[in-house]
Amino acid sequence: MKKLTIAILMTLCSYSLVSAEIGVNVGISGNMGVFTAEAEETMGTTGRRGSDRAVAVFGYGSVFLEKELGQYFSVGVDYNPSDMDSEAVEENVRCSDVGSESASCSQKVKVTFEDLTTFYAALNITENFFVKVGMVEVDVITKESLGTGGTYGNTSLDGQMMGLGYNKDLTNGLFVRAEGSYTDFDDIKINGATGETRFIKANGIAGANGKISIGKTF
Repeated sequence: MKKLTIAILMTLCSYSLVSAEIGVNVGISGNMGVFTAEAEETMGTTGRRGSDRAVAVFGYGSVFLEKELGQYFSVGVDYNPSDMDSEAVEENVRCSDVGSESASCSQKVKVTFEDLTTFYAALNITENFFVKVGMVEVDVITKESLGTGGTYGNTSLDGQMMGLGYNKDLTNGLFVRAEGSYTDFDDIKINGATGETRFIKANGIAGANGKISIGKTF
């Protein structure tokens, strides 16, 4: 559904460009973000738990399409076409689920984030400064190797963002921007495969992002 939505938006904006409609902005951005999250894993019939808090730094590129609605307001979509991989986390735990309370099992978990998409609205508060709010969506693909057995399913994250930026118009319709934003994602729960008594809860998923963009107005 997300890819279909993006395709529709790109088609509409492409039509606007072909028809030379005024007020369409397109561009590319370089992003750097720092995110934190706290996760708790519950497994086994005894409800054994393990928890950890992680900090991750991501750098990625994105493309954006905007439509200006008057002098002060615009709406747009920002899309990251590349995948982002987290660092692999490895932990040794007791694995009573495989027959020995004293046995040690290696739990390796890695996560890939795909199709990071932001739908936003921006309001110009001066000639150059603007504020922005939006909704963020990203697919979460789990890649785990669990000594205790089993797997986790994939899921998606939804969040809200707010930001502040500076826009500078150049010649020939070109412009550059610098902006910073904060994103707060909803809590999630990922269940194990059918028949497994395990699940992961993740909360406090939030972070700050800095962005430099260059684009052109048509």
